[in-house]
Amino acid sequence: MGLCEQSRCWRCQGGAGAFRAAVGVLLLGFSLAQSTVPQPQCPKGVAPHSLNQPHYLNNSAVDTGVGFMKDIVQSFLHTVQPNPFPQDLLLTFVKDFNQAQSDQNIIKEALQYEVGFLVCAAIGIIYIVLMPLVGFFLACCRCCGNCGGKMHQEQTSGMHCRRRALYWSTFITTLIILAGNICMFKSNEALKVSVDKSAEDLNITIDNLHIFLGAVPQQFDRVVNESYKTVHEVSENLNDIGPQLGREIQQSFKGTVDPALSSVRAMDQETISTSNQLRELNSSLARLQSSVNLLQANVSDVKNRINRTSLNPNCINCGSLQPELQKLTLDTTITTSSLTELQSGVDEVIKADLKSQIRKVEDYFSSIPQRVTNDTKDVVQSTKQQLEEIKTQISQVKNDIPLSALSNVSDRLDQLQREIGTVTPTVDTAEYIRWTVCVALCCVVLLVVVCNILGLLLGPLGLKPKADPADRSCTANCGGTFLMMGAGFSFLFGWLFMIVVLLLFLLGGNVYTLVCQPWDNGELLKFIDTEGVIPGFQLGPMLGLKSNLTLTDIYSDCEKNRPLWSTLRLYELVDLEDLLNVSKYTEDIQQHFENTDITLSTITFLSPDVQNQLSSFSAKADGADFTGVTQQINNISSINLNTTADKLEELATVQTNDGIKAELRAEARDLRQIQTNIEITIIPQLNQLSAAIESLRSTAEKINGTVGEVLSNVGAAQDFLNTNTTQIVKSESREFLDCQMGYFTAFADWANGTITQQIGRCGPVSGAVDSAEIIICSHMVESLNAFWFSLGWCLIFFIPSIIFSIKLAKYYRRMDSSDVYDNHIIMNHIPRAQMKPY
Repeated sequence: MGLCEQSRCWRCQGGAGAFRAAVGVLLLGFSLAQSTVPQPQCPKGVAPHSLNQPHYLNNSAVDTGVGFMKDIVQSFLHTVQPNPFPQDLLLTFVKDFNQAQSDQNIIKEALQYEVGFLVCAAIGIIYIVLMPLVGFFLACCRCCGNCGGKMHQEQTSGMHCRRRALYWSTFITTLIILAGNICMFKSNEALKVSVDKSAEDLNITIDNLHIFLGAVPQQFDRVVNESYKTVHEVSENLNDIGPQLGREIQQSFKGTVDPALSSVRAMDQETISTSNQLRELNSSLARLQSSVNLLQANVSDVKNRINRTSLNPNCINCGSLQPELQKLTLDTTITTSSLTELQSGVDEVIKADLKSQIRKVEDYFSSIPQRVTNDTKDVVQSTKQQLEEIKTQISQVKNDIPLSALSNVSDRLDQLQREIGTVTPTVDTAEYIRWTVCVALCCVVLLVVVCNILGLLLGPLGLKPKADPADRSCTANCGGTFLMMGAGFSFLFGWLFMIVVLLLFLLGGNVYTLVCQPWDNGELLKFIDTEGVIPGFQLGPMLGLKSNLTLTDIYSDCEKNRPLWSTLRLYELVDLEDLLNVSKYTEDIQQHFENTDITLSTITFLSPDVQNQLSSFSAKADGADFTGVTQQINNISSINLNTTADKLEELATVQTNDGIKAELRAEARDLRQIQTNIEITIIPQLNQLSAAIESLRSTAEKINGTVGEVLSNVGAAQDFLNTNTTQIVKSESREFLDCQMGYFTAFADWANGTITQQIGRCGPVSGAVDSAEIIICSHMVESLNAFWFSLGWCLIFFIPSIIFSIKLAKYYRRMDSSDVYDNHIIMNHIPRAQMKPY
């Protein structure tokens, strides 16, 4: 029977045919095995890989070598300036600088904020003023013979103790100045290294920003290109819908059709085997019949001769041969009429040609992919048009995001890089001059240290404790002279160097407290974010955002290496969920598929005539009488002519007539010869025939079960095919479509996660800010502050160095006159020369 009904979405036409029963068996087995056989999974497309983040240049930090002074200098600056960042005060100056200059309250507030620096500046000014004045008056006073200017030294019991105390005080002070001088050299060199490396570090930072800005559009392009790949892959699958969907439909039938076809093939093999066995049996029977006929003729001839001999009157007791003559009447008939019915049944099945039925089923299943291709040609074309619309929709994501702003920033970075290259030679020249001047300052301080050290070395080296002060050696006198030179250089250059310290202190200290410190703790960015600091700068409205966006927010997010989607709040500009919502297109595609009919006409697996022939074949195989044939074979096998021959031999012994005796013996001999022929020729043929009968019997016993199984399976399969083919085709078609639409769903999820979580990880932006802070603050400002602090450190200790070295010098210089101290009696010597100041 055929299925001619039309369903709404999917339709299968059918009619009676040989294929229907086989497919019914297949689907029946499939339905029974659904709980154990895994369903075919949707073939996965090539999953998009995660975005490869760009590789940035390493901006290796330079160890300036002044880190050990960082805590000391910053601690000093925090003591000088303990006030918090003056955001309100700076904002007042930024908004209206001219008005702030004339506002006394604002000026007073500014002075109060800078009171620490002002106090330190006042101390520095006092140092600058007093140092040359004190030096001038001291020089004048000593020239007049006062303030230790007289070349006379009293001898007292505590003189040596005072000299040692002054020596170690000068030595310790000199070491402190030397430590400060070493710090000056290191900080000066660190500042030079920082300035020299700053251009390279800035270029690396800008290059990283270029890499970042260039990578963002490329990452968006990657997302769009992946959408094109997805559309292309689905289009290719639709072009290949016949083989793909047809293969799935075939796979759904395979679990049941294959066993059914296998059973029919087995039936065909058994039929052929039975036919071959019958042919072999008939051949064996023909050969046996020829041998039996010859046997029958020979036995009849011998029987007639025995009969004639027994009728001879001269034959003694020949009447006893009559029973033996009855035995020589042999039953050699073998009738195979029951096997003839089996042969006719086999011939009918062979005539039905089961192989052609199997080929018909296989050809039908092989044609399913082409049927699917033909029936879905229109829907595939319309679906591919929808896919092009999806491609356009996804590419709109890139157009809706303001990537042009990144190009503008990149152009400005190029301009900045060119300006850095233009300014670098001038900066290098200025830095070389600064470094040279600072080296000169360091060398002057080192000169003071060298003078002190030479004085401390030569003085004790040439001093004899018991020698008269007026008779001191030239070595000791040179040591005292070097000490006086160190004091003189301190007076001469100290006040000038303090001017440098004061200027650098005001510059570096204020840069640290007003720029570097708030930069480090984030207050500087918050100040820049304050409305009015940068006129007209509102990042949120500039990007078209509804909410305000601050630099602090951007830096905080970039410090965590977050993507631009959340950092710049692009979700306020682009409705990504709507752009990546492909369901509105997939619904149309599904509707087109629902309105498409894929027609699969049913086919009859085995016609009723073939089934009747198989039933008849089974009945004839079951009715075949192999026992009668076997019994007939056994009858022939039981023939034994030797017993009759023995009887003839025994009778020949009692005969007196030699002629009769000879005849009986000749007849016995012939019977024995016939029996020998039977054993040599007929018995093997009988055994062969018996084996053929047994083989045929075994095959015939299986035929009934095989035919029953085939008929049962085919009938059940035919019924299942008639009722479930439409549902199978519809289910597989929906699964194929869901699979294709699943590609878009997977891509949309990937694109959403990529855009919102991976594109534009802005770590390089915060890295650029941090690099600028390191270059300006951690390197330059830190080295600059270390330099003025070290120089100021040396200048402060110039004061005790001057005092101790001047006092110590008198213990080493050669005096013009001296006292003699012996046994507590002091005797005044007459001066050898006029007392001279030094």
